[in-house]
Amino acid sequence: MINIGIMGFGRIGRDIYRLASNHKQFNITAIGDVADPEILYYLLASESPDFSNTKLNDNYLENGHMSTRMVRAIEPGDVPWEVFQTDFVVDATHKYRSREDLQKHLDGGANRVIMSSLPQDKIDKVIVVGVNEMTIHRSDTIISAGSSTTNALILALHILLEKYSIEAANMTSIHSYTSDQPLQDVAGKGFRRSRSAAENIIPNDSESLGWVGKILPVLKGKISASALNVPVQKGSLLDLSVALIDGGITSDDIISLFESAAEKKPALIEVNHDPIVSSDVIGNTHTLVFDSQATMTTGADLIKILAWYDNGLSQAGRILDIIQLYHSLEKEGGTE
Repeated sequence: MINIGIMGFGRIGRDIYRLASNHKQFNITAIGDVADPEILYYLLASESPDFSNTKLNDNYLENGHMSTRMVRAIEPGDVPWEVFQTDFVVDATHKYRSREDLQKHLDGGANRVIMSSLPQDKIDKVIVVGVNEMTIHRSDTIISAGSSTTNALILALHILLEKYSIEAANMTSIHSYTSDQPLQDVAGKGFRRSRSAAENIIPNDSESLGWVGKILPVLKGKISASALNVPVQKGSLLDLSVALIDGGITSDDIISLFESAAEKKPALIEVNHDPIVSSDVIGNTHTLVFDSQATMTTGADLIKILAWYDNGLSQAGRILDIIQLYHSLEKEGGTE
């Protein structure tokens, strides 16, 4: 059994708990959050009608094989993970992204920390499952699982690079609004981010851009990226245009390439041939859902693809994948 602690019981934290509760190899030992445990339980139950067997008893979240202690915690270091025999801590706050902050989880007794977001400074590893998981090392202690957009983008580019050479690419993520956006216009950290998420399409920077060249060095300096946050609660979209060095590529060629990739990595990639919209991917754990109907080619070398993703659940799934990878590495006596 793999003992996991969660810091931050927001959307991704709750999605991790939901997925873990369906697999007996995972045991969520403790959850640290600033909120009242009864409110956190209420949110979990309201989002998951099938969780009727989940109960909150004396600050313990009880669900089948798991008994999880709810701990009032504000920042890393507030939860004594060693007391709960926690092997992995998932920092799902999206707030603590420096090595200095994340080290406090290790000081509290955890063996490894998995970030649910991208780091702000140098950590041991950023893993995009399906692309660079073979680089994991037993000495890694602070690891990032990337972000849902980063994972979808880099995986899509990786698939294309397996057959074609890329001259340049442009990505726009059409992303559901996030919990750090205001629902009413209110002064915040930036002009556009101060506008109502419920009423506007809001242009935003994409952190994914800086990581493409690091994980796929052949594409360094060849990618541009931006983001649009839209008034949708769940379900996001990757709009990717790619100029290929290879000529004469058809839409059918691209669709076949992604179908082949989905056969090789069915847990990460899905090809959908229906006219789907954002709500159709809610609850989907794939890193990307390739939209075959939206595939287009222009001229001899320009292609455009759309790939959908549930930006909460897909990220939760990849976090658990990474935990499994490191657990297997330790169990099998992997690379020193």
